[in-house]
Amino acid sequence: MSSTTSSLSGVPGVVSSEELAVTANYLSSLQLVSGQIPWFSGGHCDPWNHVEVAMALTISGYEHEARAAYRWLASTQLGDGSWFNYYVGDRVKDARLDTNVCAYIATGLYHYVLATNDVDFAAELWPRVERALEFVLRWQLDDGTIRWSLDAQGRPESYALLTGSSSIFHSLRCGVALAERLDHSKPEWEMAAGRLGHAVAHHPGAFAPKNEFAMDWYYPMFSGALRGEAGVKRLDDGWERHVMDELGVRCVSTNDWVTAAETAECVLALDALGLTSRALDLLSCTRLHRRDDGAYWTGIAYPTRTTFPDRETTSYTAAAVLLAADALSSSSKAAGLFRHDELATPLDLAEPGCPLRR
Repeated sequence: MSSTTSSLSGVPGVVSSEELAVTANYLSSLQLVSGQIPWFSGGHCDPWNHVEVAMALTISGYEHEARAAYRWLASTQLGDGSWFNYYVGDRVKDARLDTNVCAYIATGLYHYVLATNDVDFAAELWPRVERALEFVLRWQLDDGTIRWSLDAQGRPESYALLTGSSSIFHSLRCGVALAERLDHSKPEWEMAAGRLGHAVAHHPGAFAPKNEFAMDWYYPMFSGALRGEAGVKRLDDGWERHVMDELGVRCVSTNDWVTAAETAECVLALDALGLTSRALDLLSCTRLHRRDDGAYWTGIAYPTRTTFPDRETTSYTAAAVLLAADALSSSSKAAGLFRHDELATPLDLAEPGCPLRR
């Protein structure tokens, strides 16, 4: 693996550029020769978090490592366009097919193009993106939502998840933007995103109830499906339930367990809504999780202030912090992606019979 100097600026009063460089080097050290990036040394890898780390490497100047990560995805993609849920090295640990996990390559590769302008690499990987999103859209339901997964026997689950569908909405929009950058046209993806985004923004009852999870709270805003006053209201309504003052975001509202990844992602949701001051304050909470080697503890339980899982650091946690720092410092050319500055205004397509249909 190559080494490089971080291209990320620091966030004054929160994290320095030197600290971000140490974190980027830590992430690069986890990557296997195959290009796979596990959660931690000797741990498993899932394609969604693998892409998140690839994005963090890209904006930190580790472009070679990022390309290796995407080529690992290309080498392991199944014939129907999907990936298994968990891998340990060359072995499949969990054979479930998660639609959100499979869609995320579109977000990652468009982010890579924005940051590097390497259109040739994107063209090389384009067939993998196309196949992945076509797989995902096979499972879109009549109400616009998307089944969250197929089990290890290939049986589709009957319901959709709000967090997963929100993320797929963002991935579809990135796929449309990437297609345009490569002189392709995917109006069917744009239409599918319009149906899905409408369901996320206006019909939360269409999804399995998971209200206790912080991601279900902030992902509609993080993904860009719910914006403006409606997004700010949803954020404010859930703030006290999901945020511990000066500590960060509870992963699950019923437990005083703060996770740095959810905290950093919520920073991106705040930034997308223009709530920069609140985003800076929340990002500062991740310092409680930071280690000297640049890694971040996955979670801290209060009031005991013990790490949970015990002494676990995760690659996706560090990656989320780097992406949040990039957004708030506008260091890279991809810094605006999660503010949705680099994406066309989405369609809002209500299904027949919807009372909101215009």
